Amino acid sequence: MHHPLHLFKTLSDETRLAIVMLLREAGELCVCDICSATKEAQPKVSRHMAILRESGLVIDRREGKWIYYRLSPIMPAWAAANIDSAWNCLREEIRSKLKTLQRGTC
Repeated sequence: MHHPLHLFKTLSDETRLAIVMLLREAGELCVCDICSATKEAQPKVSRHMAILRESGLVIDRREGKWIYYRLSPIMPAWAAANIDSAWNCLREEIRSKLKTLQRGTC
């Protein structure tokens, strides 16, 4: 992520923006939790996660057969600041989505 245009293109998709906001709030989520919160099918979420990984916004870790995602700690400060600004606008909506989750029920 070397240019703001890349960040804004990546986050211009509603599902990707929601995923980034969920990760900003929750810290780390597995794919099943992301699917539940976004009301999207696993193949669609996986496709979006690949785009977010390629952009450098998220990183993943494997635990057994599950993959957990979180925001990259090495993203540029300007990108993190933009994500924080967006989260400030959407935090109540995101928190509501997370409250309905029964996390870890994969």
